[in-house]
Formats: sequence, structure tokens, C-alpha cells
Amino acid sequence: MIFSQTNLFVLRILCLRPKVRRLRERHDFFMSVRLIIDSASDITKEMADQLHLDFLPMKTIFGENEFLDGVTMTHREFYEKLIESDCMPTTSQISPAEYGDLFEDVKKNGDTAVVITLSGKLSGSFQSANIALEGYEDCITIVDSENVSVGERILILYAHRLRGQGKSAAEIASELNKRKKDICVIALLDTLEYLKRGGRISSAAAFAGNLLSIKPVIAIVNGEVTVLGKARGSKNGSNILMQEVSKNGGIDFDMPYCLGYTGLDDSMLQKYIKDSVSLWDGKTDSLPISTIGSTIGTHAGPGGIGVSFFHK
Repeated sequence: MIFSQTNLFVLRILCLRPKVRRLRERHDFFMSVRLIIDSASDITKEMADQLHLDFLPMKTIFGENEFLDGVTMTHREFYEKLIESDCMPTTSQISPAEYGDLFEDVKKNGDTAVVITLSGKLSGSFQSANIALEGYEDCITIVDSENVSVGERILILYAHRLRGQGKSAAEIASELNKRKKDICVIALLDTLEYLKRGGRISSAAAFAGNLLSIKPVIAIVNGEVTVLGKARGSKNGSNILMQEVSKNGGIDFDMPYCLGYTGLDDSMLQKYIKDSVSLWDGKTDSLPISTIGSTIGTHAGPGGIGVSFFHK
């Protein structure tokens, strides 16, 4: 049978239609389930855009100057200001109005969304999201991550994975609420100075701790910051971090995990990775590393390191 050029063109179009339709349906479904996150997760605006996440920045205030975390001030710029400034910064939660504007956009476009917030025990952002929820219950589901920083980050990355598998907003929220209890966040602080400046500990305690090279080891437990112990020196601190990882059943490398650091360089984190090589060797080809922003950095100061993972 001989086909004219016109017939061949029509035949190609007819053959392509099912494929184009499938791609369009997949794209429309993917985009219909939105993930709304905050910058306390230490996911940057650039990364959020790459992953198609709706990004809401926390606010960091130095004196009379207000900055949007990850938008008008990078993590590096935050630590430069923190080190150079005599003024102790404060952070401010996301307002109900900011959530409300996004919720309206979700509804207007016929989408659904899962909102993942930092722990409701550490910030009023979770409450703000719930205040804004009225009238949007049919399309918005809110999940309290019960975490912050790299702990919140890996829960969001898990949500992104679930969305990519075609899960609905309700299914994603249900799975997040179930698995968030398996997240462990363990961190080692390098200095007590910023806890003192923020009024979290006394000047005497900070002086004694710094004099003795005391390194607090902290964790997020049930949505709150808990002190696990105090190590003398960074090497002992690294040993405690390794012990805590083992105590929690080890790292599930099939799930998202992340290392993080505060400050202008990751030298302390690289030392920890070297000292704890038995945790990673032969189990993973890469170690995701994140800078930790102002939400935690305000109180931790530079030189802190942390690890977040789902336990086995």
C-alpha cells in the first residue's frame, strides 16, 4: 500500500495521540497534588522550585531589618550577619494570611495540597496554617512534621517521592503522619554562646561550658528539642552521635536521610563523617549535605552538625 505524504503525517499524529494523552494526564495529576513547605526545613527556594514545591519563607529579624529566609537572605549571609552583629536575631512565623493566599490559589486551580509545617511545639506556623484552613478543608490537608531543619527536610523529600508515585494528597498525608515517628534528628553544638545570647542558658553556664569545651548533644523528641548529653570535646561528641544512631536502630538507607551543618564551612561535619565512616561505608554512594538556616542557626550558632534519618 502506498501512502501520500499527507496520509503519513496523519498516521503519525494518530499514533502519537495516546502517548501525548498519557503524558498530559500524568503531568496534570502530578501538578494537581501540591506540597506546601516552609523554609525551616532548610530546603532552599531554588531547590523547592526544582522539586515543584510551594515555598513559604520564615522571617529573620536583625534589629529593625527583616529578611525572608532563603529569599532576601541566604544561609551564608545569615551566618555572616550572626557572627558580625552585636544584635541577637529573632525569627518570626508564617502568618495565616500567607497560608491563606496559597490555599486560595490551590482551590482556584482545582488542585489539592499537603501542607508540611515545622513542629507546632517550636513555632506558631502550624497554628497559622490551621487558622487559614477554614473554607479550604476540601482541598487542603495539614501535617505537623513534629520536626525542624534536616528532620523536616527528609519528611518533605519522602512526600515528594510519594507524589511521584501517584499518591493522592490524602494518601500522602496519611503516610507522613505514620512515618514521621520514625525520624531521628541528632545534633552536636560547637558553642553555648548563642544559647546564652538567646536567653536559653545563663551566662555562668555558658562560660563554664565553653571553658571546659562542653559540646551539647541534642535531639528532636516528640516535636521538642531535648538535650541527650554533654560531651567534652568534638571527638567525644561524635562518639555520642554514633551511639545514638545505633541506639535508634540504625539508618534506613532506602528512605531519605541528610547531614547538616551550621556556619560558613562544613569542616566539623567532614571530620564527623570521617570519624563515623562505619555508619556509611558500603551502605551508600552519597551523603546528602544541607546547610542549616536561621530557624535553628539563631540558637545553635556556627560549628554545629546534625544527622537526620528514618530508623530501621
